[in-house]
Formats: sequence, C-alpha cells, structure tokens
Amino acid sequence: MMAAFYERLDEGRFASTEHTAGPWTSEHQHLGPPSALLVRALELTSPRPGTVLSRVTFEVLGPVPVAELTVSAALDRPGRSVELLSAELCHDGRAVLRARAWRIVGGDTSAVASSGEGEPLVPPQVCAPMAIPEDWQCGYLAAMEWRSVSGGVFTPGDAAVWVRPRVQVVDGEEATVLQRLFTVADSASGVSSRLDISKWYAINTDLSVHLHREPVGEWFALDAGTVIGPAGVGVAGSVLHDEHGPVGRTAQSLFVRER
Repeated sequence: MMAAFYERLDEGRFASTEHTAGPWTSEHQHLGPPSALLVRALELTSPRPGTVLSRVTFEVLGPVPVAELTVSAALDRPGRSVELLSAELCHDGRAVLRARAWRIVGGDTSAVASSGEGEPLVPPQVCAPMAIPEDWQCGYLAAMEWRSVSGGVFTPGDAAVWVRPRVQVVDGEEATVLQRLFTVADSASGVSSRLDISKWYAINTDLSVHLHREPVGEWFALDAGTVIGPAGVGVAGSVLHDEHGPVGRTAQSLFVRER
C-alpha cells in the first residue's frame, strides 16, 4: 500500500490512492487530500521567498473521484506586496475543485502581534485517541491520526480535535507544513456536526482558510462548531491550532438535507 494520498504520474497529473477516499463511498475523496494537493500547486507557482499564503478559498464543483486527476495553477494578479493565485483540479477534462489564494510579502509585526483566538489547547500527546467505528476505519479516516480534546466525529455538537496525517501528500515527497495543515482543515464540519450523520446530509460547498501566522509542526487542531439554519443551510467554522496556539480560522457553507 502506497504511503501517500497521491502518486505523481507526470507534470500536473496524479493518481489518487485509496487513502483519499471519504467515509461515505470508496469512489469519492474526502476534501482534505485534494485541498492539500492544490495548496502544493499554489506553493510551487512563481514562488517568492519571504511570502506567505494568508487566505485560501476552495469552491467545490462536484465530487472528487478516486481516480487520475490533473492540476494546474497560475499567478492571476502579480504585485509587489500582495498577489492573487489560482489552482484547479480536473478529472476527465472537467473541473471538480478550484482554489484562489492571496499571497502576502511578510513583515515584522511581532511587537504588536496577538492571536485574539484564545489559549492553546491541551497538547495532543495527552489526549485520548478519538473512537472511530470499525467499519469507518478506512480511506481518509484511517490515513489520519485523531485525538480528542472534547467531542468528535461521532459525538454531535461542538468539538476540539487534534489531527495529523499518517501519509505524505505526494509519494516520494516530504509534505510542507502548509500541505499537512490543509489535509486537516476541511474536517471542521465533520467533527462538529450537530446532526445524526446516518439520517442527515451536511455537505460543504466551499472551504475558506484564513491564517494570521505560519503554522509549524505535525499536529493541527480544529476547535470547531456548526450552526444549522431553518432553511436547509448551515455554517461550520473552527479556530485552527498548531501546538503553539491558534494560527487562523476556517469557514464552510453547508447544504443540509434529510437522507
């Protein structure tokens, strides 16, 4: 079994492995791995030392199949201090996921820095492994290590969960810290679901990640919550942490329907 989400076939072409499969079907991917694959493409696009990705937004155009995929990326708006980039993931010539990102030239604001997002969470090393039913221990869920601060995927309500990938993003490559973080970020709506997942769909149509500092390390936490409105729409959000404290926020729009 390949210890990566993707095998690189040639420039811009990748084979998806079984580790990418989401919990509902082995044919479609969890959004974590393809998000990380597009972030990899953004990082490789006209790279500039001293710049950081401050925001990445993904638009989900359809299910991402566990299949061969092509990736493209571009610098849409060059700038001296701020740049706009884009990336696209396609299957059989059809776009299934698009990303846009702001890249900002870094500066020294350490004298006025503040997280504004609360205190660091209990470290992952002292948290218990999150319980996952035997019939769900496959694909993406098995490719990630989960530790619960409070709540979790199978406990309805707000949750704080530490996660780290057990496999690389692309076979034969050491994943960057940012790529590892984006394997995690889409899971906020799952860990903080307020609905019985056997009776309800809560499918995110997008994912936005805003970062106020560069993440470090292997472990990332989602301090997550979900709100369900009265007309079939919800919003999931989280404060993203590394082991030093908060690094940013996520937000997802949800399509909510009874099964």
